[in-house]
Amino acid sequence: MNSILSIFQFAIGCHHRRLSSVFTIKKRTYQVCLKCGQEFEYSWALMQAIRSSAAAAPQVPR
Repeated sequence: MNSILSIFQFAIGCHHRRLSSVFTIKKRTYQVCLKCGQEFEYSWALMQAIRSSAAAAPQVPR
């Protein structure tokens, strides 16, 4: 059931292709989707927005 829902959301949902500039407010750095308003954490080390799948993965220290 979850896979059907994700396919449906991909087909008609927002793809978050247009992100705002990077904001840092109260020690939180993020970007906002200009179409739907969803916020994405921003990593200065990676120099990109961290999507939900990347944020859920455990980070291994090097």
